Amino acid sequence: MPFRTMATLQTWVDDFRAMGYYHAEILRVIPQDGDDGSDTGLIAAQLRSVSTTFFISPGPEQGSTEWAVTFEPREDAAPLPAGRVMALSGELATLSALCSFLQARSEAFVARS
Repeated sequence: MPFRTMATLQTWVDDFRAMGYYHAEILRVIPQDGDDGSDTGLIAAQLRSVSTTFFISPGPEQGSTEWAVTFEPREDAAPLPAGRVMALSGELATLSALCSFLQARSEAFVARS
């Protein structure tokens, strides 16, 4: 889908940042290896409160406008004190808002096509 290109995703991430979300500066667009060599991307971020690796990507079905956060498995437990859990909740709230934002943009893109 054209809304998965690196350039489109970067524009959408920039638009999301411009909305003033507190943790939006942690977001970055990275290349994704498309099955057919297409120009696709993922959105990644480095959380400050925990070192879990994750990425944000569109649903796997062709033409899907849904977006999801994928958390990769950890080898070790990650105990967090209350303050870091609070910080993590803020970062996760931003990721949730981003997924909703990306879904709305994707739906609008599909509707115009």
